[in-house]
Amino acid sequence: MSAGGTELSAPGPRHNPRHVAIIMDGNGRWAARRGLPPSAGHKAGVERIRDLIEACRDRGVEALTLFAFSSENWQRPPKEVELLMSLFHSYLRKEAQRMREEGVRLRVIGRRDRFSPRLQRAIVEAEEITREGAGGNLVIAADYGGQWDIAQAARALAEEVAAGLRSPESITEQALGDHMQLADLPPVDLLIRTSGEQRISNFILWQAAYSEFYFTDTLWPDFGESALDAAIAAYRQRDRRFGGRNEGGIAAQA
Repeated sequence: MSAGGTELSAPGPRHNPRHVAIIMDGNGRWAARRGLPPSAGHKAGVERIRDLIEACRDRGVEALTLFAFSSENWQRPPKEVELLMSLFHSYLRKEAQRMREEGVRLRVIGRRDRFSPRLQRAIVEAEEITREGAGGNLVIAADYGGQWDIAQAARALAEEVAAGLRSPESITEQALGDHMQLADLPPVDLLIRTSGEQRISNFILWQAAYSEFYFTDTLWPDFGESALDAAIAAYRQRDRRFGGRNEGGIAAQA
């Protein structure tokens, strides 16, 4: 399997995923069911991340990518956006040193120009503190959109063509993939969405081309080790053919 994630080899049904991505949904509903303000749900959701990092590491997952804030989330009420930005900043400040000690490398993908200078500095500092981590990868997608990701990769290739560094004929799926976010990590094997919604909401559109999808009614703040194990158990039962067919043809699928 290439680092860029283009050459795929189907693991057996008993293999755990190398790369798990999660759309963390349901914080607001979790709080509402308890008669709490939305802020309580978001805070509980942030606390859940620490547990999932450890659980993934214990299960051999090399990379965990979390959809924390989409490009469309700027449309939420200003007070909620402000709270999310504050929680993000606090998380980076509090957890970077812990991740360094545990050997976890943190990176943030997505646009950064719309974040405050204070938050941008916190992102850079957290990434720098953890960059030597060799015990696993935590990726936080913030102000991220899958369509934006594809567009920025296409723009980078167009700039290379304009500069005479490559020909239009050299633009292939591999070339585009090499310019996408997460290009150096294993392909996303398992994409989980919590809270019962069954859509991917403009998340890793390119990287999820051959992902197995798992939707659960569990709200994100309640998504613990048992919920992760259920998702991985479902993943291990999937027959991952990547467009091919196992020996035995259609009969093998019966």
